[in-house]
Amino acid sequence: MQASCLCADVTWEAEGPFELMHHCHCGRCRKAHGVPFATLVAAQADRFRLRGAERAVAWESSPGLRRWFCGRCGSVVPGHAEGGRVFFPCGNLDGDPGVPILAHIFAASKAPWYEIPDALPRFDAYPPGFDAPVLADRPLAAARASTTRGSCNCGAVAFEYEGAPSLCRNCHCGRCRKARSAAHASNLGVKLAQLRFTRGEDRLALYKVPEARFFAQAFCTTCGAKLPRLDPSRDLAIVPMGALDDDPGVRPAEHIFVASKAPWFEITDALPQHAEYAP
Repeated sequence: MQASCLCADVTWEAEGPFELMHHCHCGRCRKAHGVPFATLVAAQADRFRLRGAERAVAWESSPGLRRWFCGRCGSVVPGHAEGGRVFFPCGNLDGDPGVPILAHIFAASKAPWYEIPDALPRFDAYPPGFDAPVLADRPLAAARASTTRGSCNCGAVAFEYEGAPSLCRNCHCGRCRKARSAAHASNLGVKLAQLRFTRGEDRLALYKVPEARFFAQAFCTTCGAKLPRLDPSRDLAIVPMGALDDDPGVRPAEHIFVASKAPWFEITDALPQHAEYAP
């Protein structure tokens, strides 16, 4: 299997057998990827090769545990081997690892705006046999009425928006999958006047795909968490729903670019599906 970040500064190869493919709903994965869940798979460390490691940035999310991302485009990239295995995000893969998704983990921490639609086994935290500490999410003050808040993983950047979004949907295009290192992006859109950064706007980085008209990704330069991207040309702020700290009160209404979806992911909900853009 071959994989790369969005800008291709960091690439990796892995040889099977692949194992332990799963969806993780923990709050840190949601913010790191900007989506409802991350999907990870493992390979043996001696069958894994990483190129461009000097372009990767690490953030210590807990003592002894570091999360890695590309410093140029913000995609999540693999870190060091643990227990003889390397876990890496499936959204960056150029193909299908050919193994089943085993379970949802940290289902007790799932986003309030996402309902798990399939019948895979669910575990509130780690599955039996994985002895690792479970970390609580950062505590938050009570939300104000009509205000929805969000933040990065390290807390350096925070934002909020007022009122209702103008769109809310899942995108399965190849760019979104590589940018978010996940099965799909889940975004909502608000007008620029609705959103403001309450701290840390100077900690944002923006990577725009050179050949794209609009596509870009905003992320925290410290922890790599995905954050709102401001598009003045369309009077639109695109908000990664995984960055939200509050329930936005809306749910994704449709899937777009399903003709480009990951071969290892099956859409099992009843939302409308569009091969490319919605009509």
